[in-house]
Amino acid sequence: MSTTASPSVVTAPSDTALTNPTVLTHRPGRWIDGWNPEDPVFWAAQGKKIANRNLGWSIFAEFLGFIVWQLWSIVVVMLPAAGFSFTSAESFWLISLPSLVGATLRFPYTFMVPKFGGRNWTMVSAALLLIPSILLGIAVGNPDTPFGVMLVIAALAGFGGGNFASSMSNITYFFPQKEKGWALGLNAAGGNLGTSVAQFIVPIAVTISAGATLNISLAGWIWVPLIVVAIWGAWKYMDNLSSAKADFSGSAAALREPHLWLLALLYIGTFGSFIGFASVFPKLIADQFPDFSTFQVGTAGVSLAFIGALVGSLARPYGGRLADRFGGARITVFAFSVMALGALAVVWTLPLKNFWIFIACFIVLFLAAGLGNGSTYRMIPSAFAARALAQTGASADVTVQRKAAAALGLISAIGAYGGFLIPQILNLSQQTSGGYEPAFYGFVAAYVVLLALTISVYIVPRRSLAGQRI
Repeated sequence: MSTTASPSVVTAPSDTALTNPTVLTHRPGRWIDGWNPEDPVFWAAQGKKIANRNLGWSIFAEFLGFIVWQLWSIVVVMLPAAGFSFTSAESFWLISLPSLVGATLRFPYTFMVPKFGGRNWTMVSAALLLIPSILLGIAVGNPDTPFGVMLVIAALAGFGGGNFASSMSNITYFFPQKEKGWALGLNAAGGNLGTSVAQFIVPIAVTISAGATLNISLAGWIWVPLIVVAIWGAWKYMDNLSSAKADFSGSAAALREPHLWLLALLYIGTFGSFIGFASVFPKLIADQFPDFSTFQVGTAGVSLAFIGALVGSLARPYGGRLADRFGGARITVFAFSVMALGALAVVWTLPLKNFWIFIACFIVLFLAAGLGNGSTYRMIPSAFAARALAQTGASADVTVQRKAAAALGLISAIGAYGGFLIPQILNLSQQTSGGYEPAFYGFVAAYVVLLALTISVYIVPRRSLAGQRI
């Protein structure tokens, strides 16, 4: 392999010649210098092809990250059939700890791409997924594995949650401003679908035909070949951009902005609810309707829990699209309203012991949470632009864009803590009252408060936001 840099110049046709045509320099290790997606001629000639190639492999790696992150949500309900005898509280910790670790890792992962390169860090972050996958495959094969060991392995699954931040950070550098929203939306949706796929595939994989044995170890092992493919694909086809720089000052400025914390609270309510309910949904079904979620030898063993995560993931892009048309705050208010009604319906219908009504209530809850994910995320750049307009009279300068970009990463990390909070609130409710009803009443109250907050700050015109509705 040649170790010399190879420049490639993209020039426009004579009638649209550029004064400073984009010049790419390819260095060893698939490093690219001179990347400029805002140059329309370069973008059309080769930039778009390179960016889309990187996006495709980024989505695949992030998709696997979400799968590993949420593996324990479905594995936990299989443990009793595999010979484990953990308490309900211990099961909730196995479900929620990956979300706690994953949310925390999103902060450092955001800055890994500028430090190591997008291609390089995708290889590393994908390789880290092998650790929790292999250890899970080994540990669940032995019913004598101590709870403490299982808890450590579950915590390591948090590597998958951190992948979202670095993947989104990497892709944002590849695309021009006008196409960032679509590219990041595809990247996020592709990752979110990993939760649904894990909950659908794992029960099928571990439960074999009648007369066979429950091979729960496959819940970890089946992903290893795909993870290896992701590492190879990143090595072979992805690129590092030297233009990707860490924006520590932008992050510091965003952290000083009060609206970052308000929007983060809203995002905990929307994305946090999505990931929290997605992780705990299999256990809720197992607790309330064991006949529909058994994992015994000779049964189909297919949990319908995957439907919730699937609906929420598919709804997210539409939340952003509706926000573009009607305003992010209005769609977020609608989402919280429906989420409150959905949670209330869960409480009111639990005494009926009707499985299909239970599933229907949660589908409504997941649908609203998915829409709220997209609309709340869309509110972030709008709120920062309005804030800058109120303070300086300008809403589109580079400083505003840097603060908004930093806020997107920080808020995505804070929102992920909902994946820990919701299972633990449900755990507390069960331990103190013997049921989940108090927790759901608490969720209803929280959604009403967040709804009121959204109306009062982002729909009612305020001077701090230049009188704009967000």
